[in-house]
Amino acid sequence: MDAEIPPRDEPEALRALALPFETEALLAGLRPWVECESPTFDAGAVNRMMALASRDLAILGARIERIPGRMGFSDCVRARFPHPDGEMEGGILVLAHLDTVHPVGTLARLPFRVEDNRAYGPGICDMKGGTYLAVQAMAAIIQAGIATRRPVTFLLTGDEEVGSPSTRDLIEAEAARHEVVLVPEPAQRDGGVVTGRYAIARFNLRVTGRPSHAGAALSDGRSAIREMCRQVLAIEAMTSEACTFSVGVLHGGQWVNCVATHCDAEALTMAKRQEDLDRAVEKMLGLSAQGDVLLEVRRGVTRPVWEPDSGTMALYRTAQTLAGRLGLPLPHASAGGGSDGNFTGAMGIPTLDGLGVQGAGIHTLQEHLLVDSLVPRARLFAGLLASV
Repeated sequence: MDAEIPPRDEPEALRALALPFETEALLAGLRPWVECESPTFDAGAVNRMMALASRDLAILGARIERIPGRMGFSDCVRARFPHPDGEMEGGILVLAHLDTVHPVGTLARLPFRVEDNRAYGPGICDMKGGTYLAVQAMAAIIQAGIATRRPVTFLLTGDEEVGSPSTRDLIEAEAARHEVVLVPEPAQRDGGVVTGRYAIARFNLRVTGRPSHAGAALSDGRSAIREMCRQVLAIEAMTSEACTFSVGVLHGGQWVNCVATHCDAEALTMAKRQEDLDRAVEKMLGLSAQGDVLLEVRRGVTRPVWEPDSGTMALYRTAQTLAGRLGLPLPHASAGGGSDGNFTGAMGIPTLDGLGVQGAGIHTLQEHLLVDSLVPRARLFAGLLASV
């Protein structure tokens, strides 16, 4: 692809960088998105968010396709914008997710609010803020009559926060029809973008013990909870510079007066290199239990290592030059905390991630974006849409 920046007198790129975004208008438009709570495991809630985003995209003239969900997850939305060259292959894919980790009801504790330079709300940084900015960048381009070099498609998914188990095939199939992928995940803390991501593997563990009455016959039982606690300590102790191990979910027992028969856990391992992840997978699958209890370890969804190649770096240089025209530094790095960019980058498709808002507190009750990042990031995204 021709991923280098257009000539400095390229009128469309210059016009895109000067589009008149207004901070207050962006915040007002983003608020309904944030207040439409959409936790991954509530397909109905995510579908309500899909409907809200679909309406905004349809108003802009996109052709909306609702793709039915599967595996208990929400639908997806594909929005294709008209282009003088038609819906040819080789366009720009804006790849984003609308699910969050925050359960319905989080707004009571994390309401949408603006305090100084921070706007708070569930999913506002990861990644409704960046997705909304991408939509508004497209809206401003259309309103200004700026022609994009390539057709633009948005693909919105609803299971990214759990590793995209139901959408990976859809993401990869759609990405294969495009030349460029832009991912409006949150920016790095320094405002930088992401040009590669670490590999991630998830695991489901189950310990089966022996039940007994905890009061009358404690010694007759074999506690699944006790063994799982031992496993958790052993798993997290395997963390090294090459690979991290963590256990984030634990469920066990049903009655306090019964020795627990079952205990379930979910673990995650992350590595910068695929070979390190492969070794970590071997370690996890080789775990064993002590005594007469049973341990089962099943490998869950995996995100491959995405290492930057020449196409991604050419795309980054385009973004860096655009950012320079806006007076913004734009460092880049490989990052953890996988995204759907892992899939497209690993496919060899030029992918630029971390194009969303700046902020912090992701996945916590302090999640927020930096208000002063909205207009510059919107202009940068618009510039990319007009340039690549």
